[in-house]
Amino acid sequence: MTMTEEEWQKGLATVDAVYGAGFSAMMVPHKESRFNQEIVANQFGKLWADPAMTMRDKRLMVLGATAMLGRHELVEIQMTGALTNGEFTDEELNFIPLFMLFYAGAGNTTALFRGIEAAKANHLAKGASQESS
Repeated sequence: MTMTEEEWQKGLATVDAVYGAGFSAMMVPHKESRFNQEIVANQFGKLWADPAMTMRDKRLMVLGATAMLGRHELVEIQMTGALTNGEFTDEELNFIPLFMLFYAGAGNTTALFRGIEAAKANHLAKGASQESS
C-alpha cells in the first residue's frame, strides 16, 4: 500500500477519536510496516472515519464480532473508547451482554461482560482521580 502523510495523519486522528487521546502513539513506531499502514490509513482513516454509520454503530458491530472471539481485553479497549466518547448509557451497557447471551453463548458473553465491567471500573476510577487532581 502506498500511503500519503495526509492519510497517515487522518488515520492517527481517527484512532484517537475511536479509542481516546494518545492511543495512536502505539502506531507511530511502526509507521513503515505495511500491515500497520493498512490499519491506520484504511481501517481508521477511511472506514472508521466514513460517515455512512456513526462511530457508535461501528463500535456495536465490532463488539458483536469481538464477543464471538471471547476476548475480554479487546472488549475492554472498545468500551474504554465508547465510555470516553459517551456513546452508551449505563442501561445500554448492562443490556449489551444480556442481548448477546443468545447470540454469542454464555462463555463468550461472560468475556464480553468482564470487558465491559473492567472498562466501566477503569473509567470510573479515572474520573475519580481527575476530580481529585
